[in-house]
Amino acid sequence: MSDASGKDSRQTFRSPFAVVIWWLWVLFAVANLIDLAVQGRDHVSVVAAFILLLVTGVVYTTVQRPRVVADDAGMTIINPLREHRAGWGAVAGIDSAGLLRVRCEWPLSGGADTGKRAIYVWAVQPQGRRQAAAQLRADRRRSRVRSPARTGGLYGVPTPPDPSDQPPTAGDAEQVATVLTALAEQGRAATAGTPAEPPASTWYWPAFAAIIIPALALVVAVLA
Repeated sequence: MSDASGKDSRQTFRSPFAVVIWWLWVLFAVANLIDLAVQGRDHVSVVAAFILLLVTGVVYTTVQRPRVVADDAGMTIINPLREHRAGWGAVAGIDSAGLLRVRCEWPLSGGADTGKRAIYVWAVQPQGRRQAAAQLRADRRRSRVRSPARTGGLYGVPTPPDPSDQPPTAGDAEQVATVLTALAEQGRAATAGTPAEPPASTWYWPAFAAIIIPALALVVAVLA
């Protein structure tokens, strides 16, 4: 889920499946665009080309872009359309209840109050199957409480343990939260005594352009 790059202790957290999906789509889109350029000479081919470009923009924005980059000073959360920068001093906690959530706190002017904000990370998705399995285990435990305890299996042979009753292992979200929490603790210790700055957020306009421009071109091609 993570890879270290560079000589400045920078670490990038992203889904390896997202990289695979992106490059598979790029190969598919390029092959089809070349085919349309060689053989397509009609209006349908133009519409199909703009559909490919539009889907490529959507895949780039929602699959290729999301990531978390951690360095010595803080973390940069890159979501599909926005980027957030938070110094380690402002990171109060990281949890993975649903999407990975970064809780930030910083002193307001005067020091009497504290600013708070939660930033959600798109790059780390919850494990749906694990959540469903956890719910199934909880339902089974409740049914056992309401029913007599089982003492054994058929003909007195003990019933083997159900694999679904075993404790769930940590998913990617939990692993990333653990690593980032450790980095945040180290960063806060290194910047102790320095007032925390509020996180900064910016819109990433090229991501908007990657979707809006092909969409407008597709509308014009359809109506032409």
